Amino acid sequence: MKKITQLIALVLFGGIFFTGCIQGNEKPVVDTGGSTGSNVFVNGNITANTTWTTGKVYVLSGRITVTTGATLTIQPGVIVKGEVGTGANASALVIARGAKINAVGTSTQPIIFTSVADEINPGQIASPNMDPTLEGLWGGILILGNASGSFAGGVSEIQIEGIPASDTNGLYGGSNDADNSGVLKYISIRHGGANIGEGNEINGLTLGGVGSGTVIENVEVVANQDDGIEWFGGTVSVKNALIWNSGDDAVDTDQSWAGTLDNFIVISGVNTDHALEIDGPEGAYNAAHTVKNGSVKGHPATEMGDFRSKARGTFENLYFFNFPAPADTYNGVANAGRGDFGLDAATVPNFTGTTGPLVFKK
Repeated sequence: MKKITQLIALVLFGGIFFTGCIQGNEKPVVDTGGSTGSNVFVNGNITANTTWTTGKVYVLSGRITVTTGATLTIQPGVIVKGEVGTGANASALVIARGAKINAVGTSTQPIIFTSVADEINPGQIASPNMDPTLEGLWGGILILGNASGSFAGGVSEIQIEGIPASDTNGLYGGSNDADNSGVLKYISIRHGGANIGEGNEINGLTLGGVGSGTVIENVEVVANQDDGIEWFGGTVSVKNALIWNSGDDAVDTDQSWAGTLDNFIVISGVNTDHALEIDGPEGAYNAAHTVKNGSVKGHPATEMGDFRSKARGTFENLYFFNFPAPADTYNGVANAGRGDFGLDAATVPNFTGTTGPLVFKK
C-alpha cells in the first residue's frame, strides 16, 4: 500500500486535538450592530463580493447563501461558527449556482468551520473544549454548481438534500462540466450535520453538480452527524482529505459524480454506517468516478463499503484495516456483512473484473 503522502489534520494542520467537555451551545455575545471584538454576526445572504478577514470569527445566524454572481473570499485563519438550529433554521453556508467561494487557508492557518459551542479563537487550531465525537451542532457547507448529474426523470436540475424545497438557492445541476465554484484549501469542518427533517441531515461538505473548474484540496470533516463528504453528480475532484467520526457514511457518491477522490484517510467512529457508500446513476447519464490512494480505519459497527443501484467507478490502491470479520458480532448482534463489501443485485453485473464499469485495482 502506497503511504498517504499528506496527513491532513495531523501534519498539515500541525496536529488537531480536542480536550475537555462541551460547555453548552451558546452563541457569542454580539451587539445590535452585528459585531463585537473579533466576532462578526452574519444574518443575511451574501449578495455582493465579500471578504472575511484574518483574526475574525464569523457567526452564521442560520442558512446563509452566497447568491449567484457573488464571491465570498475567506482569508487564512478565519473561524466560522454556526448557531444551533434544526429544521429550516439549521445554520449552514451555501454557495449557490453561479456564486463562488475562495477559501484558501494554510497549514498553520487553516480556515475552521465549527459550532458556536466551540470556544476556539483566532490563532488557535485545537478546540479547548470540544470532543471529536460531538456532532449535529450546526449544519455544514454546501457548494452547488452547473455540472451534469444523473437525475430521475431525465431532468437537468434538482434540489439538494439538506435545503428546504422552498429555497431555490438549493438547486443544482446543468450542462457545464467545467463550471467553477471557486477554491477550498486547508479547510476544517467540525461538529455539523444538523437535521432539517426525518432522515434529512446536512453533510459536512456537500458537492452538488460542482464542476471541474473548482479546486478542493486539503480538507477535513470531523464528527458530522450525517456523511463526511457527499457528491451529487458533478465533475469536481477532491485531493488530500480526512474524514473522522462521521455519523452516517464517510464517503458517499451519487448521481454519476465524474471526478476523482485522491489521497484520503477515513477514521470510522461508533456511528459510522459505511466507510464508502457508492450509488449508481438515477437517470440515463452514466458517468463514473475514481477513488484512489486511501487508508480506511474501521470500527465494529462500520461496513467497509456499500455499492448499490448499478454503482460504477474505479477503486484503486485502498487499504482497509481494523474492520471486523463478516461473521463477527457487535454488541451481541451479528454484523450482517459488516467488515466486507456489499454489492446489491443491480450492481453485481457491473463487477466483471478489470473491464466493467465497476473496477477494483491494487
